[in-house]
Amino acid sequence: MAESVDLWINGTPIRVCAGTSVAAAVLLSGEPVFRRSVSGEKRGPLCGMGICFECRLNIDGVEHCRSCQIVCREGMQVRTE
Repeated sequence: MAESVDLWINGTPIRVCAGTSVAAAVLLSGEPVFRRSVSGEKRGPLCGMGICFECRLNIDGVEHCRSCQIVCREGMQVRTE
C-alpha cells in the first residue's frame, strides 16, 4: 500500500497520507467551504461519521458523496460547492 496519495481538490493537486478521508484532505487543503445550503449558508463537516450529510461533495463526477466516509484514492477529482 502506498504511503501517500495524490488527488485534486478544485483543480489543485494535494498529497495526503494513505487512508485519509476525503473530508480530511479537503480541510488539509485549506478549503473552508464544502457546499452551500439552499439558502446560501456555508456548510462543512459536522459529525465526521456520515450522519449529518454536511460534507457532501462531487467526487469523480458523482454528486452528493459523503466525503467523511470515502478514503482518498490516487488521482481522485474532488469538487466543493
